[in-house]
Amino acid sequence: MSRETDEVREAIAGELRLMDPNVRMSRELARQLLDPDFTEVGASGRWWTYDEMLAALPEMDSATESGPHYEPSNFTGVLLAPGLVHLTYETMLDGERARRSSLWRKQGAAGTWRMYYHHATPVPPAVASSTDTTV
Repeated sequence: MSRETDEVREAIAGELRLMDPNVRMSRELARQLLDPDFTEVGASGRWWTYDEMLAALPEMDSATESGPHYEPSNFTGVLLAPGLVHLTYETMLDGERARRSSLWRKQGAAGTWRMYYHHATPVPPAVASSTDTTV
């Protein structure tokens, strides 16, 4: 197994943990996965900071066991540099599809992988496939 594969897999594991309702409802667990310099442009177009995301996560519908849950698919990942992974994938959440991109970074030899940046783009219902690249 290559180092790149291991690092990409670790970033994907972190991404999946951030979708887990138990993690989303716990600011402490989410804090372990978000980089202190974290920012996000959400599917709504809203810009999120680290503090705003930690405050909002437990209040989101996706943070409850009975609420909607993320259905991720089509993960791809690339090691951009030592300690920096770029992931792309798609999600369905409550009938809404989005294409997503995340940067995960690991600082220091004993550091943990944390999401540094995330971007989500809503996919209109008329777009038929996950591989459709028409503009």
